[in-house]
Order: sequence, then C-alpha cells, then structure tokens
Amino acid sequence: MRSTAGGPGSIGILGGTFDPVHFGHLRSAFELMVRLSLDEVRFIPCRIPPHRDLPVAPLPVRLTMLQNAIAACRRFRVDERELDRDGPSYTVTTLASLRAEYPAIPLCLFLGMDAFENLPGWHRWREVLGLSHIVVAHRPGWSVPRQGELGELLAGNLASHAGELQESPAGRIFIHPVTQLEIASTRIRQRVRNGEDPCFLVPQGVRNIILESGCYRSASRNS
Repeated sequence: MRSTAGGPGSIGILGGTFDPVHFGHLRSAFELMVRLSLDEVRFIPCRIPPHRDLPVAPLPVRLTMLQNAIAACRRFRVDERELDRDGPSYTVTTLASLRAEYPAIPLCLFLGMDAFENLPGWHRWREVLGLSHIVVAHRPGWSVPRQGELGELLAGNLASHAGELQESPAGRIFIHPVTQLEIASTRIRQRVRNGEDPCFLVPQGVRNIILESGCYRSASRNS
C-alpha cells in the first residue's frame, strides 16, 4: 500500500526512553525495516514512561543521542510527538496521532518480546491493533501464546508472512526473529556509573555525548 500524497507508504514505529539508545535498538529496527519493506522507521522517544522509572539522562541529552545515532540511515527518523505532550506517554495516544496524520498507510509498531508479553497491562491495549500492526521481534526458543488474552489476540490476527502487513493499514501481528544483541540500557548506565567505557555498545557519537555530558555518572533521574 503506497501513499497517494507524496509521503511515506509504510512506517515502522519504535518507541522507548532510549536512555541511552544502543546497537540493539538500531540493529533490530534496521532488520525489521528491511524485512517488511518499510519506507521509514520512526524512533519515538518517551517523555514520561507509564510502566517504568523516569529516564536518567535529561530529555535534551536523550534526544541529541538519538538524533546522532540514526543520522547514518536515511530511512530512520526521530519523531518528537511524545516529548511535546504532557502526561504519561501512552502508546495508544501516539498511534492515534500518527493514524490521524496518515489515515490509510500501514503503521507497524515494533515490540520486543517482553513488551508484547506485557501488552494486556497497557493503557487501552485492545485499541492498538485498530490503529497499527504489531511486529514482535522474538528471541530463540519463544513460542506463540495459545492461552489467555494474548492467545486470543493472536488466534485471529497472526500474519503468516510479511506481505500481509502491506495489504491493510492495521490489524495484523507478525512475529519475526532478529539478531539478538545482549545489550541493555540499564547495564550501559551501570557500567558508566562504575567508570567503564560504553565503547562498542553504542555508536561512537552517542558514546561521546555520554562521556562529555556526564549524564550517567550519578543515579539521579531527570524528566
């Protein structure tokens, strides 16, 4: 499905605090973008996460790190709509905003396995598939839930191949393996607090920002 107004024909969506953004985020987004033949991927930094602690790095630093990290890929974009919105950064609100802007093109929400397993705990979670597809990046050994709310959701909406996501704007769940890089933002922050170098865990530009700003040298949190 292609855009008729000169805009993108399909969009991948990766949200998160990106505190900091690292190669695990970037590689997964790239692989899914290529596999699904998406025109672009929107990295949407969260202002106030509903289900976790506030970010540690100040918002301007997180944004600068993310902008630096994606600069080398022309199909990656930073979308600041959650930073401009007050209150908790609910995914369903973000998707509704994107859907209003792009009423007819496929939107593909990227979720890691842990996030997908926790989907029933999200704010207005049953509305998500009405606004976008869900693309689950799975890990080795994972099996499709057959019971409970996720089992019911998958039973009627599981896509058998990536092409199904281009056939409609929303409503399908596609599960796809990605390269598993055992990198976590929490561990990066801990390493930096311990005086270790985050080299090769994050892009070089992000590493420089972390070291120069001192944003993870203490445990204080900033909104």
